Amino acid sequence: MGVCDILSRIRAVTVIFYCCPPPVVTAFQLKSIYCTISDSCDCDFKPDVQGLEWDLYKNLYGQHLAQEVVSEAVADFLKKESPDIPLVMSFHGASGTGKTLVSSMLGRHLYGAAMGSPYIHQFIPTLHFPLPDRVKRYRSELKTWVEGNLTTCKHSIFIFDEMETMPPGVIDVLAPFLGPSHVVFQTNYRKAIYIFISTTGEDIINKLTLETRHAGKEREDIQLLDLEAALSQAVFNNKNSGFFRSKIISDKSITYFVPFLPLNRRHVERCARRELCQRGECQRRDVIEAVGSAMTYTPQLFSSTGCKSVPAKVNLFL
Repeated sequence: MGVCDILSRIRAVTVIFYCCPPPVVTAFQLKSIYCTISDSCDCDFKPDVQGLEWDLYKNLYGQHLAQEVVSEAVADFLKKESPDIPLVMSFHGASGTGKTLVSSMLGRHLYGAAMGSPYIHQFIPTLHFPLPDRVKRYRSELKTWVEGNLTTCKHSIFIFDEMETMPPGVIDVLAPFLGPSHVVFQTNYRKAIYIFISTTGEDIINKLTLETRHAGKEREDIQLLDLEAALSQAVFNNKNSGFFRSKIISDKSITYFVPFLPLNRRHVERCARRELCQRGECQRRDVIEAVGSAMTYTPQLFSSTGCKSVPAKVNLFL
Protein backbone atom coordinates (compact mmCIF):
# COMPACT_ATOMS: atom_id res chain seq x y z
CA MET A 1 0.00 0.00 0.00
CA GLY A 2 1.44 3.36 -1.02
CA VAL A 3 1.65 6.51 1.09
CA CYS A 4 -1.01 8.22 -1.04
CA ASP A 5 -3.41 5.34 -0.49
CA ILE A 6 -2.90 5.50 3.27
CA LEU A 7 -3.41 9.28 3.35
CA SER A 8 -6.59 9.04 1.29
CA ARG A 9 -7.99 6.40 3.68
CA ILE A 10 -7.12 8.53 6.69
CA ARG A 11 -8.93 11.52 5.10
CA ALA A 12 -11.97 9.36 4.42
CA VAL A 13 -12.10 8.15 8.01
CA THR A 14 -11.64 11.71 9.30
CA VAL A 15 -14.54 12.98 7.17
CA ILE A 16 -16.82 10.23 8.42
CA PHE A 17 -16.05 11.06 12.05
CA TYR A 18 -16.35 14.80 11.48
CA CYS A 19 -19.74 14.56 9.73
CA CYS A 20 -21.23 11.73 11.76
CA PRO A 21 -19.39 11.45 15.08
CA PRO A 22 -20.40 8.28 16.93
CA PRO A 23 -21.56 8.66 20.53
CA VAL A 24 -19.10 6.01 21.71
CA VAL A 25 -16.21 4.48 19.80
CA THR A 26 -15.80 0.84 20.79
CA ALA A 27 -12.58 -1.14 20.65
CA PHE A 28 -14.05 -3.13 17.76
CA GLN A 29 -14.77 0.08 15.81
CA LEU A 30 -11.27 1.40 16.46
CA LYS A 31 -9.76 -1.85 15.20
CA SER A 32 -11.98 -1.75 12.10
CA ILE A 33 -10.82 1.79 11.37
CA TYR A 34 -7.20 0.83 11.99
CA CYS A 35 -7.50 -2.12 9.62
CA THR A 36 -8.75 0.11 6.78
CA ILE A 37 -5.40 1.90 6.76
CA SER A 38 -3.04 -0.84 7.92
CA ASP A 39 -1.59 -4.06 6.57
CA SER A 40 -0.97 -5.42 10.09
CA CYS A 41 -1.43 -9.17 10.58
CA ASP A 42 -3.57 -8.31 13.62
CA CYS A 43 -6.30 -7.48 11.13
CA ASP A 44 -6.14 -10.94 9.56
CA PHE A 45 -5.64 -12.85 12.80
CA LYS A 46 -9.20 -13.87 13.74
CA PRO A 47 -9.05 -16.97 15.94
CA ASP A 48 -12.13 -19.17 15.91
CA VAL A 49 -11.42 -21.67 18.68
CA GLN A 50 -14.92 -23.14 18.68
CA GLY A 51 -14.71 -23.61 14.92
CA LEU A 52 -11.38 -25.41 15.34
CA GLU A 53 -12.79 -27.70 18.03
CA TRP A 54 -15.80 -28.58 15.85
CA ASP A 55 -13.63 -29.16 12.78
CA LEU A 56 -11.36 -31.51 14.72
CA TYR A 57 -14.36 -33.39 16.11
CA LYS A 58 -16.19 -33.63 12.78
CA ASN A 59 -13.39 -34.22 10.27
CA LEU A 60 -10.48 -35.88 12.08
CA TYR A 61 -11.03 -39.61 12.51
CA GLY A 62 -9.48 -42.01 14.99
CA GLN A 63 -7.37 -39.33 16.67
CA HIS A 64 -8.82 -38.62 20.10
CA LEU A 65 -5.42 -37.50 21.44
CA ALA A 66 -4.86 -34.96 18.68
CA GLN A 67 -8.42 -33.68 19.03
CA GLU A 68 -8.03 -33.11 22.75
CA VAL A 69 -4.46 -31.84 22.85
CA VAL A 70 -4.58 -29.47 19.89
CA SER A 71 -7.91 -27.85 20.75
CA GLU A 72 -7.00 -27.36 24.42
CA ALA A 73 -3.43 -26.21 23.69
CA VAL A 74 -4.56 -23.58 21.18
CA ALA A 75 -7.42 -22.35 23.37
CA ASP A 76 -5.19 -22.00 26.44
CA PHE A 77 -2.42 -20.31 24.45
CA LEU A 78 -4.73 -17.73 22.89
CA LYS A 79 -6.24 -16.82 26.26
CA LYS A 80 -2.89 -15.46 27.42
CA GLU A 81 -2.35 -11.81 26.72
CA SER A 82 1.39 -12.27 27.21
CA PRO A 83 2.37 -15.96 26.96
CA ASP A 84 5.59 -17.07 28.62
CA ILE A 85 6.71 -19.13 25.61
CA PRO A 86 5.48 -19.76 22.06
CA LEU A 87 3.16 -22.70 21.40
CA VAL A 88 5.32 -25.51 20.01
CA MET A 89 3.72 -28.80 18.93
CA SER A 90 5.33 -31.81 17.30
CA PHE A 91 2.98 -34.14 15.38
CA HIS A 92 4.03 -37.78 15.04
CA GLY A 93 2.50 -40.74 13.24
CA ALA A 94 2.26 -42.71 10.03
CA SER A 95 1.51 -41.16 6.67
CA GLY A 96 -2.13 -40.26 6.06
CA THR A 97 -3.20 -40.16 9.71
CA GLY A 98 -4.15 -36.46 9.75
CA LYS A 99 -1.05 -34.49 10.71
CA THR A 100 -1.12 -32.17 7.69
CA LEU A 101 -4.91 -31.97 7.89
CA VAL A 102 -4.73 -30.60 11.44
CA SER A 103 -2.11 -28.05 10.36
CA SER A 104 -4.50 -26.86 7.65
CA MET A 105 -7.32 -26.62 10.19
CA LEU A 106 -5.17 -24.40 12.39
CA GLY A 107 -4.47 -22.06 9.50
CA ARG A 108 -8.13 -21.95 8.51
CA HIS A 109 -9.41 -21.18 12.02
CA LEU A 110 -6.70 -18.68 12.95
CA TYR A 111 -6.31 -16.80 9.69
CA GLY A 112 -9.30 -17.93 7.60
CA ALA A 113 -7.01 -19.62 5.08
CA ALA A 114 -5.70 -23.19 5.20
CA MET A 115 -2.23 -22.35 3.92
CA GLY A 116 -2.89 -19.22 1.87
CA SER A 117 -2.15 -16.60 4.50
CA PRO A 118 1.14 -14.67 4.14
CA TYR A 119 1.59 -15.20 7.89
CA ILE A 120 1.62 -19.01 7.67
CA HIS A 121 5.02 -20.33 6.62
CA GLN A 122 5.58 -23.94 5.60
CA PHE A 123 9.00 -25.54 5.21
CA ILE A 124 9.68 -28.88 3.48
CA PRO A 125 13.28 -30.07 4.02
CA THR A 126 13.61 -31.83 0.65
CA LEU A 127 12.72 -28.53 -0.99
CA HIS A 128 14.18 -25.90 1.33
CA PHE A 129 17.08 -27.80 2.99
CA PRO A 130 17.98 -30.63 0.58
CA LEU A 131 21.78 -30.85 1.01
CA PRO A 132 23.27 -32.19 4.29
CA ASP A 133 26.61 -30.44 3.65
CA ARG A 134 25.00 -26.98 3.71
CA VAL A 135 23.76 -27.01 7.29
CA LYS A 136 25.61 -23.81 8.23
CA ARG A 137 24.10 -21.91 5.32
CA TYR A 138 20.61 -23.27 6.00
CA ARG A 139 20.86 -22.25 9.65
CA SER A 140 21.73 -18.69 8.71
CA GLU A 141 18.96 -18.46 6.11
CA LEU A 142 16.35 -19.96 8.44
CA LYS A 143 17.26 -17.64 11.31
CA THR A 144 17.02 -14.59 9.04
CA TRP A 145 13.72 -15.78 7.59
CA VAL A 146 12.10 -16.44 10.96
CA GLU A 147 13.33 -13.16 12.45
CA GLY A 148 12.03 -11.22 9.47
CA ASN A 149 8.59 -12.81 9.59
CA LEU A 150 8.28 -12.45 13.35
CA THR A 151 9.11 -8.77 12.99
CA THR A 152 6.31 -8.47 10.44
CA CYS A 153 3.82 -10.53 12.45
CA LYS A 154 4.01 -11.66 16.07
CA HIS A 155 1.23 -14.19 15.39
CA SER A 156 3.21 -15.98 12.68
CA ILE A 157 2.71 -19.73 12.25
CA PHE A 158 5.71 -21.83 11.20
CA ILE A 159 5.14 -25.38 9.95
CA PHE A 160 8.07 -27.75 9.41
CA ASP A 161 6.92 -30.82 7.50
CA GLU A 162 8.77 -34.11 6.98
CA MET A 163 11.14 -33.54 9.88
CA GLU A 164 12.55 -37.02 9.32
CA THR A 165 14.25 -35.62 6.18
CA MET A 166 15.63 -32.48 7.85
CA PRO A 167 19.47 -32.45 8.04
CA PRO A 168 20.36 -32.69 11.75
CA GLY A 169 21.60 -29.40 13.18
CA VAL A 170 19.52 -27.06 11.02
CA ILE A 171 16.51 -26.79 13.29
CA ASP A 172 18.58 -25.97 16.40
CA VAL A 173 18.98 -22.42 15.14
CA LEU A 174 15.38 -21.95 16.32
CA ALA A 175 16.17 -22.89 19.92
CA PRO A 176 16.44 -19.26 21.15
CA PHE A 177 13.10 -18.38 19.51
CA LEU A 178 11.32 -21.13 21.44
CA GLY A 179 12.50 -20.07 24.87
CA PRO A 180 10.94 -17.64 27.36
CA SER A 181 13.24 -14.68 26.88
CA HIS A 182 13.95 -14.26 23.18
CA VAL A 183 13.74 -10.71 21.85
CA VAL A 184 13.97 -9.60 18.22
CA PHE A 185 14.49 -5.93 17.48
CA GLN A 186 13.37 -4.92 21.00
CA THR A 187 10.11 -6.86 20.72
CA ASN A 188 9.16 -10.16 22.34
CA TYR A 189 7.68 -12.72 19.94
CA ARG A 190 6.18 -15.36 22.18
CA LYS A 191 2.81 -15.30 20.42
CA ALA A 192 4.05 -17.36 17.48
CA ILE A 193 3.06 -20.98 16.87
CA TYR A 194 5.52 -23.64 15.67
CA ILE A 195 4.43 -27.03 14.32
CA PHE A 196 6.77 -29.88 13.49
CA ILE A 197 5.47 -32.87 11.50
CA SER A 198 7.22 -36.23 11.37
CA THR A 199 6.71 -39.96 10.86
CA THR A 200 9.48 -40.63 13.40
CA GLY A 201 8.02 -42.59 16.27
CA GLU A 202 5.24 -44.21 14.27
CA ASP A 203 6.50 -47.68 15.24
CA ILE A 204 6.13 -46.79 18.92
CA ILE A 205 2.62 -45.43 18.36
CA ASN A 206 1.52 -48.40 16.27
CA LYS A 207 2.93 -50.89 18.79
CA LEU A 208 1.04 -49.35 21.70
CA THR A 209 -2.18 -49.16 19.65
CA LEU A 210 -1.87 -52.87 18.82
CA GLU A 211 -1.07 -53.82 22.44
CA THR A 212 -4.10 -51.86 23.61
CA ARG A 213 -6.33 -53.77 21.21
CA HIS A 214 -4.87 -57.13 22.26
CA ALA A 215 -5.52 -56.21 25.90
CA GLY A 216 -9.22 -55.86 25.06
CA LYS A 217 -9.18 -52.08 25.52
CA GLU A 218 -10.40 -49.31 23.24
CA ARG A 219 -7.88 -47.12 21.42
CA GLU A 220 -9.51 -44.18 23.21
CA ASP A 221 -8.04 -45.57 26.44
CA ILE A 222 -4.58 -44.53 25.24
CA GLN A 223 -3.38 -41.41 27.09
CA LEU A 224 -0.87 -38.77 26.06
CA LEU A 225 1.37 -39.75 28.99
CA ASP A 226 1.62 -43.25 27.53
CA LEU A 227 3.52 -41.94 24.50
CA GLU A 228 4.93 -38.45 25.05
CA ALA A 229 8.22 -39.39 26.75
CA ALA A 230 8.86 -42.24 24.32
CA LEU A 231 8.32 -39.96 21.32
CA SER A 232 10.69 -37.35 22.75
CA GLN A 233 13.43 -39.96 23.14
CA ALA A 234 12.71 -41.46 19.71
CA VAL A 235 13.29 -38.22 17.81
CA PHE A 236 16.28 -37.26 19.99
CA ASN A 237 18.10 -40.56 19.42
CA ASN A 238 17.16 -41.20 15.77
CA LYS A 239 20.00 -40.30 13.39
CA ASN A 240 17.46 -39.87 10.59
CA SER A 241 15.50 -37.28 12.55
CA GLY A 242 15.93 -33.54 12.18
CA PHE A 243 15.80 -33.48 15.99
CA PHE A 244 18.78 -35.85 16.39
CA ARG A 245 20.64 -34.71 19.52
CA SER A 246 18.74 -31.44 19.25
CA LYS A 247 18.98 -28.71 21.86
CA ILE A 248 15.27 -28.08 21.29
CA ILE A 249 14.53 -31.54 22.69
CA SER A 250 17.08 -31.49 25.52
CA ASP A 251 15.83 -28.04 26.61
CA LYS A 252 12.24 -29.39 26.58
CA SER A 253 11.13 -26.61 24.25
CA ILE A 254 8.40 -28.72 22.65
CA THR A 255 5.14 -27.88 24.43
CA TYR A 256 3.35 -31.03 23.25
CA PHE A 257 4.32 -34.21 21.40
CA VAL A 258 1.06 -35.17 19.67
CA PRO A 259 0.68 -38.83 18.61
CA PHE A 260 -1.47 -39.71 15.58
CA LEU A 261 -2.67 -43.30 15.85
CA PRO A 262 -2.80 -45.74 12.90
CA LEU A 263 -6.14 -45.95 11.08
CA ASN A 264 -8.20 -49.06 10.39
CA ARG A 265 -10.84 -49.75 7.75
CA ARG A 266 -13.62 -48.03 9.71
CA HIS A 267 -11.64 -44.79 9.74
CA VAL A 268 -10.77 -45.12 6.04
CA GLU A 269 -14.44 -45.48 5.16
CA ARG A 270 -15.27 -42.36 7.18
CA CYS A 271 -12.63 -40.50 5.18
CA ALA A 272 -14.24 -41.80 1.98
CA ARG A 273 -17.66 -40.61 3.10
CA ARG A 274 -16.28 -37.16 3.91
CA GLU A 275 -14.74 -36.97 0.45
CA LEU A 276 -18.04 -38.02 -1.14
CA CYS A 277 -20.03 -35.48 0.89
CA GLN A 278 -17.75 -32.72 -0.36
CA ARG A 279 -18.88 -33.75 -3.85
CA GLY A 280 -22.56 -33.95 -2.94
CA GLU A 281 -22.58 -37.78 -2.99
CA CYS A 282 -22.97 -38.63 0.70
CA GLN A 283 -25.29 -41.59 0.14
CA ARG A 284 -22.98 -43.63 -2.11
CA ARG A 285 -22.46 -46.49 0.32
CA ASP A 286 -21.26 -48.66 -2.56
CA VAL A 287 -18.32 -46.33 -3.21
CA ILE A 288 -17.48 -46.15 0.51
CA GLU A 289 -17.29 -49.94 0.78
CA ALA A 290 -15.33 -50.23 -2.47
CA VAL A 291 -12.73 -47.74 -1.21
CA GLY A 292 -12.44 -49.59 2.10
CA SER A 293 -11.89 -52.90 0.29
CA ALA A 294 -9.36 -51.46 -2.16
CA MET A 295 -6.98 -50.08 0.46
CA THR A 296 -3.86 -51.97 1.54
CA TYR A 297 -3.72 -53.03 5.19
CA THR A 298 -0.89 -54.27 7.38
CA PRO A 299 -1.11 -57.68 9.10
CA GLN A 300 -2.30 -55.71 12.15
CA LEU A 301 -5.22 -54.39 10.01
CA PHE A 302 -3.93 -50.81 9.92
CA SER A 303 -4.21 -48.89 6.65
CA SER A 304 -0.74 -48.72 5.07
CA THR A 305 -1.31 -45.17 3.83
CA GLY A 306 -3.93 -43.98 6.30
CA CYS A 307 -6.44 -41.86 4.40
CA LYS A 308 -3.89 -40.32 2.03
CA SER A 309 -4.99 -42.23 -1.08
CA VAL A 310 -8.73 -42.01 -0.37
CA PRO A 311 -9.46 -39.13 -2.81
CA ALA A 312 -7.83 -41.06 -5.66
CA LYS A 313 -9.79 -44.21 -4.74
CA VAL A 314 -13.04 -42.23 -4.66
CA ASN A 315 -12.30 -40.91 -8.16
CA LEU A 316 -11.76 -44.49 -9.30
CA PHE A 317 -15.06 -45.86 -7.99
CA LEU A 318 -17.37 -42.85 -8.34
